[in-house]
Formats: sequence, C-alpha cells, structure tokens
Amino acid sequence: MRQLFAPGADAILRLVFLVLAVMVVGGLAVVNGVSRSDYFYGVGVAPEQPVPFSHKHHSGELGLDCRYCHTSVEVAATSGIPPTWTCMTCHSQIWTGSQMLAPVRESLANNRPLHWARVNRLPEYVYYNHSIHVTKGIGCSSCHGAMDTMQLTYRANAFKMEFCITCHRNPEKFIRPAAEVWNMSWKPAADQAVLGKMLVMQNHIRPAAQLTDCSICHR
Repeated sequence: MRQLFAPGADAILRLVFLVLAVMVVGGLAVVNGVSRSDYFYGVGVAPEQPVPFSHKHHSGELGLDCRYCHTSVEVAATSGIPPTWTCMTCHSQIWTGSQMLAPVRESLANNRPLHWARVNRLPEYVYYNHSIHVTKGIGCSSCHGAMDTMQLTYRANAFKMEFCITCHRNPEKFIRPAAEVWNMSWKPAADQAVLGKMLVMQNHIRPAAQLTDCSICHR
C-alpha cells in the first residue's frame, strides 16, 4: 500500500501539537497574570468624581481627622460617606463662590446627595467591617495607602484575598497603637515584633486559625 504521508509528517504533527500546547498554556498564563495585576483591579486610577475632592489638602495640609467626614468608621461596617452638610460646615463660609464647588451648593439647595464614584469595591461575597479593624489597631493607611498625599483619591491596593490573609495570619506585624490608627505616616517600630504581640494580647485579637477561617470574611 502506498504511503499517504511524507516521512516528515509525523514530526510536523508533533511540532504543531507542541506549538498549540505552548499557546494554550501561555494564553492561560497571560490571562491569569492580567487578572491578578494591579491594572486589572484599577490600582492607582482615580475615578472621575462630581467634585475633585483632595484628601491631600483636607487631611494632609489642613489636618482634618478622618472621622470628621467618615463618622461611622469606628462603630459600623462602613466608614460612611459624608452628607453635603458636612462639606458646608466650612464651605458655607469659605470658597462660597467657587465654580468647582457648585455641585455641593446645588446638592444642598435641592436636598439631593452627591453621587460619588466608588473607589474601593469588594466582591459581594466578601464581608468587611471597618469598625473591627480600626478599633483593634489596624490603621487606615494599611489598606487605603497614604490618603494625606492623594490629590485625587485612587485605589492603593488590589484587595485580593492574599492581601487580607497576609495580615490575618500575622496581625502582630501590622497592628499599631490606638493613637496611631489615624496616622498616615506611621511605620512599624524597630521592636514591632514585641510591640505587635503585646497589642494583639491587649486588643484580644483572635488566633490566626480563627482569623483565617472562611466564615470570617465569607458569610
């Protein structure tokens, strides 16, 4: 019987399969890499807002405490978005004619809230409580970055599961004294290993085995 394929056909077929396999594996690697990248999560990107609010000016330069605007951060799961009246406690007296603040004045006059674009968003299947973190010694900047340097607010971290688990496994590395929770410039002390363990005990932080239990974040 006459041979249907040339002697080199088998080698060519093997090469084709090899190339296809490399392309599939490479494609999956690229998709996985992109889906885990800061770009995919929008890290460093400041969404457009109705008013270009500057944390750098209000927090960094004027020294406003985080809790002046985010009033529920110590007592509730959400930190709270300030109502227009909070803005107007100052801006009814200063910058009263600023065109940039016209949406704020209109919001007050029409009794309609400003629609801010959300910067940090977690999946619906993730439960997060601000109050338990700040009252136990985890500072704002640990998750949100140096807000006092942000001219426009952007997402500082991707908040992937590994980001949270890193802290939940070793809270002593990240916990800080209560007086430093709102300090955006705080850095771990040289004796953080000792101080952290002491604060974990003082604040009654649960053991890592409990903090990494699925039900802590997925309810």
